[in-house]
Amino acid sequence: MYRYTKLSLLAIAIATTGAVAYAAKGGIENDALAITKAKIPLTQAVTVAEQHANGKASRAEYENSKQGWVYDVEVVSGAKVFDVRVDADKGTVISSAEDKADHDDDHDKQD
Repeated sequence: MYRYTKLSLLAIAIATTGAVAYAAKGGIENDALAITKAKIPLTQAVTVAEQHANGKASRAEYENSKQGWVYDVEVVSGAKVFDVRVDADKGTVISSAEDKADHDDDHDKQD
């Protein structure tokens, strides 16, 4: 039985080493690290979105979309919530839409 345990641990170690090597080679990109390539900072994108929707940001994230890398900022204006997308290179608003009932952000049609 000790032999099977040892072989199992060896197989797990080999698989883990392969996965780590693949990730280190660039096969898996971390979105958080990608923000270093953005030409405008997150704070500037939030300011642009707040001014555009005339409100206060409640959430912001950097994400890869069909338009390329964008900041997706959720802005609360009065009783309404807006999803504002800001271009990460130019700092301009790409789109803005009122966010209806947003119980779970993972199911937005626009994301």
